[in-house]
Amino acid sequence: MAWLILVVSGVLEAVWATALGKSEGFTKAGPTVVFGISVVLSMVGLAVAMRSLPVGTSYAVWVGIGAALTVAYAMLTGTEAASLIKVMLILGVIGCVIGLKLVSH
Repeated sequence: MAWLILVVSGVLEAVWATALGKSEGFTKAGPTVVFGISVVLSMVGLAVAMRSLPVGTSYAVWVGIGAALTVAYAMLTGTEAASLIKVMLILGVIGCVIGLKLVSH
């Protein structure tokens, strides 16, 4: 269950990071509200997952999922240029996240 919570928290990290960018310095209400809600839920989920999982592994997985999804979303929406090397590097991050799950006890 801790791993599921951690993955959802990582997804929420991508949500708050994207909303933060769209909030234009907290001047747009909608993205600011999405940021506030998702950052709190993401942090709470990370904290809950850390009750059962090691801090280092939890944080690395949380950041990896959030970073990979944030840049993937940006590339898919055209706000960031996509390239083969970027896609390969993102896949590398995802591979590392999966590897951390596989070696965890």
